[in-house]
Amino acid sequence: MAPIFDRTGKVALGSRMRLLTAQLTDDASQIYELYDAGGFSPKWFPAFFVLAEDGAKTITEIAGEIGHSQPSVTKIIKEMAKAGLVKNNLKSSDRRQNIVALTPKGTALIEKIRVQCADIDVAVDGILAEATHNLWEAVAEWEFLLEQKSLLKRVQEQKKRRESLDVRIVPYEPQYQSAFKSLNEAWISTYFEMEEADYKALDDPEGYILNRGGNIFVALYHGEPVGVCALIKMDDPRYDYEMAKMAVSPKAQGKHIGWLLGQAIIQAATELGASAIYLESNTILKPAISLYYKMGFQKIAGHPTPYKRANIQMELVLSDQN
Repeated sequence: MAPIFDRTGKVALGSRMRLLTAQLTDDASQIYELYDAGGFSPKWFPAFFVLAEDGAKTITEIAGEIGHSQPSVTKIIKEMAKAGLVKNNLKSSDRRQNIVALTPKGTALIEKIRVQCADIDVAVDGILAEATHNLWEAVAEWEFLLEQKSLLKRVQEQKKRRESLDVRIVPYEPQYQSAFKSLNEAWISTYFEMEEADYKALDDPEGYILNRGGNIFVALYHGEPVGVCALIKMDDPRYDYEMAKMAVSPKAQGKHIGWLLGQAIIQAATELGASAIYLESNTILKPAISLYYKMGFQKIAGHPTPYKRANIQMELVLSDQN
């Protein structure tokens, strides 16, 4: 192992794998020469194997078998054709075009490759027997796990978790009134237009929300208000409170701020003895709708709304949370 990897740690996983791959590829080129198959490129082997085992195939079929893109397979086939191992653009019985098949030279190589593969299997088994960990099984496991969730996705999630630790959810104070209004005005004006009900809540949050028994929470990221959400007392026999006026600054998105604000709202409503929380939104706000479902809200219908933009209504029954 190159000493640099002791210092870099796992961030250089790709570089380390490429170095190992390069070493194995170099050995493979010399192994082909050992079996009188000099000039055979190791990268041709998957396509060659498929043609040797299954017979003539299309570029598309080969690509599907070996997990390569069609342009990649096309390039490999052209290289193999130049070496005299395959012919392409052949016609088949069903008149499909661009059929690829081994030439007599390619067919003559099959037995040499099979003997080589058998010896390689024994050699690799010897390495696996000497090794503490089974690399072959580990690679298969990693392929499966990365197919379920890519390394990029996993790093994105970790970044969100780490950055969310720098987010503080605090109760509303008068100093946050301008942030409460501007953050909401920004997203509403981006997708819709401000309405009378918006101005009532945003111009006088203390009178319209707090003094009527509601709550407002503010998300601070490194001390800066970047998200807000309100719990508004409702005069409705079905719902005690409405979750409303959730807004997160675009520069702070991706830090779980909406989730953290929502959890603060749910906790506050529970402590106030609420049995259910109501909200309304618009289905073009897909990330928001997804967040609400993740919190446990379910779609309902038939509740009156003061907003022209509202086309979806949802509820969270708090007894399900306890």
